Amino acid sequence: MAGKPVLHYFNLRARVESIRWLLAAAGVEFEEKFIETPEDFEKLRNDGLLMFQQVPMVEMDGMNLVQSRAILNYIATKYNLYGKDVKERLLIDMYTEGMADLYEMFLQLIVTPPDQKDAKIALIKDRTKNRYLPAFEKVLKSHGQDYLVGNKLSKADILLTELLYTVEEFDASLLASFPLLQALKARISNLPNVRKFLQPGSQRKPPTTEKMIEEARKVFKF
Repeated sequence: MAGKPVLHYFNLRARVESIRWLLAAAGVEFEEKFIETPEDFEKLRNDGLLMFQQVPMVEMDGMNLVQSRAILNYIATKYNLYGKDVKERLLIDMYTEGMADLYEMFLQLIVTPPDQKDAKIALIKDRTKNRYLPAFEKVLKSHGQDYLVGNKLSKADILLTELLYTVEEFDASLLASFPLLQALKARISNLPNVRKFLQPGSQRKPPTTEKMIEEARKVFKF
């Protein structure tokens, strides 16, 4: 019997939080080995476990998985969260790529120079309210179903819920004009596995701070 997946990353959200969300939603218990020193990172590289010399890396099913989106696709496929056919997988990929674009803006905000931060915040608010959230609200309105694709839970619903929590932490008022997204967030949050993940003491990580990024930089040299 295969052991639990093991996530190798820093003790923060960044590139691995979506993987935590997806595993948790699928009901998969996982372990984490945090990279806390340059020696931790060098050991992974010297042992030949990092194909592109970078993390995250997930030990799963006898493999060393790298590249965040490839890892997400593998988990989604394995746990039946990737649609029933090629058309549904295309829609799921389209939607999650859009989510990734917005999520990347939040990641970049943390490392934006102070003199550029106000402009970056304004841009994120504009794109969130006028580009990305309207698109997902329109999808839900177009078919009137509980989930984004095929009226069945998929990685798209889980990753959108994660994103909506991120938006809420940033500025909760941005969600006010999107009742269907609010309803989806509540629906996914009430799924037993997700509800457990959202409880204090779970493996869900707090919002990333500049201090966390600086600590990671000391290890990863980015």
